[in-house]
Amino acid sequence: MSLVYTGVLSHAPGITGRAHMVENVEKRDEFYSALESQRQDIVNSGAEAIIVIAAEHFANFFMNNMPAYCIGISENYEGPIEDPKWLAIEKTQIPGAPDLGKRITRSVMETVDVSYSEEWKFDHGIMVPLNFLTPRYDIPVIPVNINCQGPPLTPLHRSWAFGEALRRACDAVPEKIALVGTGGISHWPATPDSGKINEAWDREFLDKLMRNDKDSLLSYSDEDTYRDAGQGGFEIRTFITAAAAAGGKGDLHFYTAELPIFAVGCTVASFSLS
Repeated sequence: MSLVYTGVLSHAPGITGRAHMVENVEKRDEFYSALESQRQDIVNSGAEAIIVIAAEHFANFFMNNMPAYCIGISENYEGPIEDPKWLAIEKTQIPGAPDLGKRITRSVMETVDVSYSEEWKFDHGIMVPLNFLTPRYDIPVIPVNINCQGPPLTPLHRSWAFGEALRRACDAVPEKIALVGTGGISHWPATPDSGKINEAWDREFLDKLMRNDKDSLLSYSDEDTYRDAGQGGFEIRTFITAAAAAGGKGDLHFYTAELPIFAVGCTVASFSLS
């Protein structure tokens, strides 16, 4: 088995950029501690590369070219694309895994149509997770994007199929691979409702996710998600993809809605691999 770790975590820019503005410092530090434990779990897994399944925010893809899925196959990447002072993450080079990325892509293509790219600038959707999970940027990264921004969005059952395809691809190579899905759950970024969090909706979704209840996870409609979780809620696709890749039940290590300055319910979880 070459997939050695699977988990999910939040990626909102405020997690790093507004850390100094937090009132509930104890809860913030508890969140950071959970992220540090996730980093250590990935190290302990022996992972030689990390697949980061994210939803980028019109930094590389726009409505003139919006692939449902894209896999990075570059030698290296640069990020963040945003102002480093705003995000509180310095611009840096992140190592890629082009040969491994191409093998993963070829395998995924057997069952899921996927784009690929040798040019990719990371925005906060990838840089915030890497800031915590590979702070020295010493693990090669394979970025994966799911369109969660510009409708028509990929149906949830196709996100599940994509996760299963990634699992098959990982298990077909000798390298040890960690995979994380990263996004928000309920959040309303760049709107007057920014900072709003629907904790009840989040917890219901996380319960389904931790049970890896496929039928329940795929039952969400975009209309209901938009109403109850905002346009940021479309990023559940990254979490569902990770759950499908893992196959096993999840363990919720941390969740809180008590950090509204981060503008998202903050989540850290991992899955058993079946």
